[in-house]
Amino acid sequence: MSRFQVKKVAVLGAGVMGAQIAAHLANVKVPVVLFDLPAKEGPKNGIVTKAIEGLKKLKPAPLGVAENAALIGQANYEEHLEQLRECDLIIEAIAERMDWKLDLYKKIAPFVAKHAIVASNTSGLSITKLSEALPDAIKPRFCGIHFFNPPRYMTLVELIDTPTTTPEVLDQLEAFVTSGLGKGVVRAHDTPNFIANRVGIAGMLATMKEVENFGLTFDVVDDLTGKKLGRASSGTFRTADVVGLDTMAHVIKTLQDNLTEETDPFYGSFGTPEVLNKLIEMKHLGQKAKAGFYKKVGRDILRFDLAEGDYVPGGQKADEVYGRMLKKPAAERLKLLRNAEGAQGRFLWAILRNSFHYAAVHLGTIADNARDVDQAMRWGFGMKQGPFELWQEAGWLDVAKMIQEDIDAGKALSKAPLPEWVFKGPVAEAGGVHTAEGSWSASKSKFVPRRQLPVYERQHFPERLLGETNLPDWRTAGTTVAESDALRTWTLDQDAGPSGSRILIASIKSKMHAISPDVMEGLVEAIDTAEREYDGLVIWSGDAPFSVGADLAATMPAFVVAGISAIESVEQELQNLMLRLRYAQVPVISAIHGMALGGGCELAVYSARRVAHMESYIGLVEVGVGLVPGAGGLTYIARRAAENAAASTGKDLLPFLTEGFTAAAMAKVGTSALESRKLGYLLESDIVVPHKDEVLFVALNEAKALAASGWRAPNKRLFPVAGRSGIATIRGSLVNMRDGGFISDHDQHIATLIAEIVCGGDVDAGALVSEEYLMALERKAFCALIQHPKTQERILGMLNTGKPLRN
Repeated sequence: MSRFQVKKVAVLGAGVMGAQIAAHLANVKVPVVLFDLPAKEGPKNGIVTKAIEGLKKLKPAPLGVAENAALIGQANYEEHLEQLRECDLIIEAIAERMDWKLDLYKKIAPFVAKHAIVASNTSGLSITKLSEALPDAIKPRFCGIHFFNPPRYMTLVELIDTPTTTPEVLDQLEAFVTSGLGKGVVRAHDTPNFIANRVGIAGMLATMKEVENFGLTFDVVDDLTGKKLGRASSGTFRTADVVGLDTMAHVIKTLQDNLTEETDPFYGSFGTPEVLNKLIEMKHLGQKAKAGFYKKVGRDILRFDLAEGDYVPGGQKADEVYGRMLKKPAAERLKLLRNAEGAQGRFLWAILRNSFHYAAVHLGTIADNARDVDQAMRWGFGMKQGPFELWQEAGWLDVAKMIQEDIDAGKALSKAPLPEWVFKGPVAEAGGVHTAEGSWSASKSKFVPRRQLPVYERQHFPERLLGETNLPDWRTAGTTVAESDALRTWTLDQDAGPSGSRILIASIKSKMHAISPDVMEGLVEAIDTAEREYDGLVIWSGDAPFSVGADLAATMPAFVVAGISAIESVEQELQNLMLRLRYAQVPVISAIHGMALGGGCELAVYSARRVAHMESYIGLVEVGVGLVPGAGGLTYIARRAAENAAASTGKDLLPFLTEGFTAAAMAKVGTSALESRKLGYLLESDIVVPHKDEVLFVALNEAKALAASGWRAPNKRLFPVAGRSGIATIRGSLVNMRDGGFISDHDQHIATLIAEIVCGGDVDAGALVSEEYLMALERKAFCALIQHPKTQERILGMLNTGKPLRN
C-alpha cells in the first residue's frame, strides 16, 4: 500500500468547529484552506475572514500563536472549488443538517481528487446516510470524523466507517490524525451520537434527572462531579455551559429522534430537562452567551434557580465527608456511597451505577470493545477512568451484583438487566473487561487486542487502561542502569540506531519532577555514565510535567538550619549541572510534555536540543515567589541575545534582550510549544511533536541522529552584554510601570535585579563576559532576595496555597 501523504487539507464550513479544526491544522503546520458560503455583501470570502479573525480572540486559544491565523487559506464555494483538487483530505464541518450536508456533497463531488479522503465532522448524524449522496467513486474514501470541542485541546477523535468505506482508508486517516494531529483515535459504530456523546450525554441527562430526584443545587453537583470524582474540573453543569446549551440540546434531540424504547431501554430518561428548555428559551446558551447554568456578575458567580426563574448566589460546596469518601480505594468508596444516608452520597452512587449500567447494556452495539468506550470517555469527557475501568477496579462481580439489585428494586433508570456476559464466562472469570489478552467485545464475545498499525510503533508507552498488564510501564520497562528515590537511568531494550547507537534515558521520580539536590546528583551521574558508555542522553520523565523547577519545600529547611551559605551552595550545584548539560560530550535531549517551569525551563534550555509536545508550557516563573531565575536562565537570555545580535546587522544588544527580559520579569509562560519558541525557550532547530506519546520516540531518534552526525559540544566563548547603559534604559521603564500602578515596589526591585544580570552588571556596553560571570550575578541576587521579607512572604504563600502572592 502506497504511503498516504496529507500535503493539503480543505475544511468546509467556517463555523465554530470548522474554524477551530483549521486552526489546529495550522498549529501542526499542515497547509489548510477554509471554505464557506460567499458573503452577500463585501468581499466574497468575508464569512471566512471574520471566522479567522475570531480565532485570535477565542479563549482557550485555538491557535498556538495568533500569527498562525495567516496560514489558513480562505475560499468560498462559488469561486474556489477548483482548489479542492489539490487537497488530500477534505473535512466537512458545516451545521448539523442532513439536507445541507447532502447538498454540499453534490456540489463538491466533481472537484474531489481521485485519491482524497472525504470525512464529515458530525456529532451524531448517520455517516451511512450521508454517504448515499456521494458518487460511487468517492464512497470508498468517505467516513465520519468527529472532533471534540475545542479541537486543539481535546484528545478524542472518533472515526466512523460506512459499509462502503475501504478499510485502508480508515487506517490511513487514523495514522494521520494520531501522529499528525496528536489525537487519540477511537473507532465508533455508525449509531446515534457514536460512543462518547452517546454515553456522555446519556450520563449528563441521567445526572440531571438524579439532581431533581435528590434536590441538589448545580454548584454542589459540579463540586461532587468534578475532580473529586476523577472527572473534568468543570463538573456537569459548567461543562454544559462550555459546550453550549444549544449544542447540548441538539445532541439530546439526536438521541430522541433516532432512538426508541425498543432500541434503547433508557429512552425514558432522554427528555430534555425543564431547566435546559427554560435557559434556551431565555437565550442563555452558556459560556458563549455569558449566561447559562451560571452567570458571572462582577467577581461573583451566580447559579440559575429554576424555581426562582432567575440567578441566585452560587459557590456552594459539597459536604466534606463525601470528598473524604471519594479518596478511598474504589471498592470501599462505592460501598460507602451506596450505603450513605445523605442525599449527596446516594446521588453519587446513583450516577455511577447509571453509567455502569448504560455502558454495559450498549457495549455490543455502540463500540467494538470496552477499551473504545473507556478511551472515549477519558479523551472526550476528561475522565480519569472510563466507566468499565472504575467498575473493574472496584471488584467486577461485587459491583455487578449491587447494580443488578438496584435494577431489581426499581432504583435504576431502566429495568433492563445487565447482559449475561457480565456475570458468566470470560469477563467474570477475568474479573473485568480489560486484560493482558485484550478488551472485551460484546459483539464478538471475546477479548480483542489493540489495533496494530505502524503509527503506534512510535508510542513506546501508550496511555494504558486498568488491566492492560501486557503494555509496558515506563517506570519499570527496559534495563535499569542506576536508580535512587530521586532518579532512574535506564535504556529501552530494543533501542539501537542504524549504527548501533545506544541512548541513556534519565527519568526524574520526585513529585511534579521537582529538582532536589538528589535529582541534581543523579543527573550529573547520568551525564557521566552517558559520556562513558552511551551515545546520548534523553531526559524524559514519563507523565507530565517535565519539571516544575527547584524543590522549594526541600530548600527552605536548609536555609533555616544552615543559613544563606546552604542556598548559595545549592544554587552553585544547579548552575554547575546546567553547564555540565550544555558542554556534555554526548548530545543531551530534553523531552518535554506539560510544564517546564523555573529550573525545569533551565534544564531544557541548557540541553543540546529540545523535543516538546505541542501542549508544553515553558517559562521562568521565579518572580512569582519573589526570586530571580538562579540556575542559569538569565545567563541563557543574555547569551541568546548576543548570538541573535551577532547574526543581524544591528549593533545595539538591547532590542535582542527585550523579549527575554520581559518574559523573565513578568514570569511569562509559553502557552504552547509554538509560543515558547517565540519567547526563545525553544529554538527553530527544536522539534514540536503533536502527540504526547511520541515525544520519547522522537527524542531518542534525535539523539541518535546527532550522535551519528558527529556531535561536538559547543566551544566555550565570551559574549558581549548591554552593560550599565542597558540597565539604565530598563530601569527607567520600570519606574514608569511602578508609578503607574502596574507593578509593586518589590516587583520593581526584582525586575531591576534581572535587568542588572542580563545586561552584565556594572560594565561598559559591549563588554565581553563568560557564563560563569553572569551566573555569579544570578547567585548573588538570588541569595539576597531569599533573605528579603517580601520574598519570604511569597514563598510561604506559594507553599501554603499553590498560588502566587503579589505583594
